Amino acid sequence: MESMNKVLLRVLGFFLILTVLCGGIYTFAMTGVVQVLFNEKANGSIIQIDGKKYGSSLLGQQYTDMGHMWGRIMNIDTGTYTDDDGNPVMYAGPSNISPAGEGYEALVAERVEMIRAAHPEKGDAPIPVDLVTSSGSGLDPHISLAAAEYQITRIANNSDHSEEEIRAIVEKYTTGRFLGVLGEPVVNVLKVNLALDGILK
Repeated sequence: MESMNKVLLRVLGFFLILTVLCGGIYTFAMTGVVQVLFNEKANGSIIQIDGKKYGSSLLGQQYTDMGHMWGRIMNIDTGTYTDDDGNPVMYAGPSNISPAGEGYEALVAERVEMIRAAHPEKGDAPIPVDLVTSSGSGLDPHISLAAAEYQITRIANNSDHSEEEIRAIVEKYTTGRFLGVLGEPVVNVLKVNLALDGILK
């Protein structure tokens, strides 16, 4: 029977081999592969034009002015994080409010009122649900085609773009169903707004 010391040495050796293989070689190999094959996605899908970074196409940004497209409701927090200079950094996250609670119902009603006030031309037309609710992560960068279409007249009335131009931009930055069958088409709000500003061509 092997001594306890030999068993421990074998276990330790096996542990070190796995650490080198899984924690070192595999990690560096996978990092290299994704940097070569999926460089943009691996580095956060940052939209960078002429050396300036405008944000990630995977994270929502809050627009509230009348000349831009609005995304999903975001729960903005500026009191948790700061940059290297001590300035507040905006952060958004999910809400813990239960959809079954009275507080949530009142919150949605307030948002409905805000959307209707900004889109008087829509009258009593149903408001797409993603314009008055936040996503599970609170950071969803996309809205539905219905939510984008709902806003087009308002954007046209408050910008230098016609409704036809805005629809063309929306179509350009719409992603279809995954594999053609899963999910629904979605519109990337940040890309649409950068195109409205002439930043994305």
